[in-house]
Amino acid sequence: MKNVAVIAGGNSPEREVSIRSGNHVYNLLDEKRYNKFLIIIKGAEWLVKEGARHYPVDKNDFSFSREGERIAFDFAYITVHGTPGENGLLQGYLDMLGVPHGGCDVLCSALTFDKYACNAFLKGFGVNVPDSLLLRSDMAYDKEEIIKEVGLPCFVKPNAEGSSFGVSKVKEIGQLDEALDKAFAHGPYALAERFIDGREFTCGVVKSGEMELLMPVAEVISKNEFFDFQAKYDPDFSEEIIPARIPGELADRVKILSSMIYDILRCEGIVRVDYRTRGDEIFMLEVNTTPGMTAQSFIPKMARAMGEDLGEIIMTLIENKCRLSPPRLPR
Repeated sequence: MKNVAVIAGGNSPEREVSIRSGNHVYNLLDEKRYNKFLIIIKGAEWLVKEGARHYPVDKNDFSFSREGERIAFDFAYITVHGTPGENGLLQGYLDMLGVPHGGCDVLCSALTFDKYACNAFLKGFGVNVPDSLLLRSDMAYDKEEIIKEVGLPCFVKPNAEGSSFGVSKVKEIGQLDEALDKAFAHGPYALAERFIDGREFTCGVVKSGEMELLMPVAEVISKNEFFDFQAKYDPDFSEEIIPARIPGELADRVKILSSMIYDILRCEGIVRVDYRTRGDEIFMLEVNTTPGMTAQSFIPKMARAMGEDLGEIIMTLIENKCRLSPPRLPR
């Protein structure tokens, strides 16, 4: 049987959500088909977790030793949200060792993690995105010029962060400095983005071998000012409607656009794309190449809504990727 590692944790504020995602994916894998292992990482500490026992990972060849037996991993499923699992770093490490993994490659992961670069790239293919400005923490900025470009209200957020950490909705120019300080606390680059006054949706896409799934469009209704971390992970502060209460024609357009974006970016595995609509206009907000996989996350809910077994989807990804990948490099 293949030795399959589910990697969770990471170094970002999304660490705890990532661990919940990892545990959920780990539980979905059939232990009769795989030797499955959960790896929790933080900085240079990578540990295989087996109950109360923990074994350090040998990062020289992505293996570990248990009671004198060396176990090398044949496949890695990444559930690390943020760095190093969503920005291409972990993918690059695995690629160097010849270990197949279940998501996007280095280029796609790095591009989509940089919100401004991704939106600018997709805009070149005709994808509609909100107007935005990229700001650096070590450069002076003119507040009047920012507002002139993106208007009020607008969103200010870190350029490379997830789960709405460091995000502010700015309603007046006097709130801009505080919002930028909050965003820069998460990194040297921030994004000022035009607010699209409309409804919010998200759509999952999976493509692997003969499998191609365009998941039901979900509508997101936040009881807070916007879909912040609390609204994402506390059901008392948001409503998620699957399938979304929209005309079939609009739902089909969102699905087709999601599939197109998936192909343009050369995504792999399970990806989720977020949108806002204003009338008949669809604005792409963000591409999530390592989407949340907790039981309460969108992808598991979408799979259930369309009658699909998420565990089978993931295991199909594993089999297809292992079949197409060359043997991993010898030690």
